[in-house]
Amino acid sequence: MSTMSDRTVLLLSGPNLNLLGEREPDIYGSATLDDHLAGATAAATARGLTLEHVQSNHEGELVDAIHDARGRCAGIVVNPGAFTHYAWAIHDALAAFDGPIVELHLSNPAAREPWRHTSVVAPVAAGTIAGFGAAGYRMAVEAVADLLDR
Repeated sequence: MSTMSDRTVLLLSGPNLNLLGEREPDIYGSATLDDHLAGATAAATARGLTLEHVQSNHEGELVDAIHDARGRCAGIVVNPGAFTHYAWAIHDALAAFDGPIVELHLSNPAAREPWRHTSVVAPVAAGTIAGFGAAGYRMAVEAVADLLDR
């Protein structure tokens, strides 16, 4: 029998994602973060999951959210934004989390500027969903659900 805690997924949104819908719509689309959250929440609900969301432009706040999820949340979906490429504190916090982790990007970092090609999150994630725009949020939640159902 599942308890609520082992069906809760934390969705983390990194820096500047609060500007989705306004910031570089040619790259990130016109959907807002709230639009993406609505899709992710619907996908979670359909799979019997509860979704929690934390967005921060501050690395330490995301690290604190990951620490708070330990022993409380079943999985994490993380769109680290620019922290993807250098935030070793986020890497280390995720490495100390016991459940499945899925890295998420609206765009495809591998098809963009060379500095975006390295992810310090990827080594501690079960997988990465990138380049599918808004559909990526649904896909990431589905991936965590599939990993939890194994």
